[in-house]
Amino acid sequence: MIDPSAVIDPAAELDEGVAVGPYSVIGPGVRIGSGTRIGPHVVIKGPTTIGRDNRIFQFASIGDDPQDMKYAGEETSLEIGDRNVIREFATLNRGTAQDAVTTRVGDDNLFMAYIHVAHDCLIGNHVIMANGASLGGHVKIDDWAILGGFTMVHQFCRIGAHSFCAMGTGVSKDVPPYVLVGGHPARPHGINVEGLRRRGFSADSLQRIKQGYRILYKQNNKLSQAREQLRELAGSSPDVALYVDFLDQSERSIVR
Repeated sequence: MIDPSAVIDPAAELDEGVAVGPYSVIGPGVRIGSGTRIGPHVVIKGPTTIGRDNRIFQFASIGDDPQDMKYAGEETSLEIGDRNVIREFATLNRGTAQDAVTTRVGDDNLFMAYIHVAHDCLIGNHVIMANGASLGGHVKIDDWAILGGFTMVHQFCRIGAHSFCAMGTGVSKDVPPYVLVGGHPARPHGINVEGLRRRGFSADSLQRIKQGYRILYKQNNKLSQAREQLRELAGSSPDVALYVDFLDQSERSIVR
């Protein structure tokens, strides 16, 4: 399961069933769960924890130092959950002492070739980052969000659940749940209808989500007014409540 040419530090911890390809390098402080497969020429630096049944393809760089001028060698970490796919030349960096210390990735995510996850990012579950998509530091990506190829997300932004960023989108403000954005700078273009249908959202739920979108974007409301109207609507719709929770927590304002 472990190629003889792989270089694995004695202080790394690999569960039974971990496969490591030729010429991969795994440093001290790395823990890898059972069933995870590491391809050839992968570099993993600790402290990094990787869960079960992940697939990491050739030339990925996992858990290296944060690309932050303030970083001065402090011990920080990267945590990756289960069943993630990390494709060629992807880079995922550890956190910084100035923030959460840890970069965290959830479960069942797909990171395509050449993506970048910067320091202190928090990524949920079932997220897709297509080829070349990049996150600045301190970005939060909620569950089921999709970032199209070469999407660029400014530091400290948040991407809401079930949202969709079209190819080449430049994101400098928060993207609310369900919303489809595109362009540079990003602009709203409706809701992610197809994605929601694929995930089993009912026609009634879609109608309520569309109604929430109209309140937020189509009725010339100030953001404070939209928030209050959404709060009223959320009383009868848990799906709309996701809008309200997101707006209450937004620190950079939203794409409008």
